[in-house]
Amino acid sequence: MKQIELYTDGACSGNPGPGGWACVLIYKESMKQFAGGESQTTNNRMELTAVIEGLKHLKETCQVHIFTDSKYVLEGATKWLDGWKKRGWKKADKKAVLNQDLWIALDEALSQHHVSWTWVKGHAGHPMNELVDKLACEQRDTYSPDLLMCR
Repeated sequence: MKQIELYTDGACSGNPGPGGWACVLIYKESMKQFAGGESQTTNNRMELTAVIEGLKHLKETCQVHIFTDSKYVLEGATKWLDGWKKRGWKKADKKAVLNQDLWIALDEALSQHHVSWTWVKGHAGHPMNELVDKLACEQRDTYSPDLLMCR
């Protein structure tokens, strides 16, 4: 089974506001970068989208080690997801899970692979985290209304 490293990040200017996501897939000596964004979104949605999009690019079941600086994504995927599903996508307080559409998509994507997670501190000099942060910010900036008015 292929062993993949997946580095992810999301960025948002305002919350909500223009946002970007990015991911880098590494397999042996090969590295692929993917990024995108939205004009009106939240940081949490971009963090989730980065992981989903990275997993979507895998064409077969893999051993995937996901690196994220988002405790929301990490804890959601490893601690909260099963409970949310059992409660019909409700939190323990009976309120609806935020970003349910993306959590459902992430759950489906994760089910296709053997996944492990590592949290990395953002903006702390980790080279791959810095790269995905840069790519996500570039995407966010392309959706910034201020930048669009200058074109």
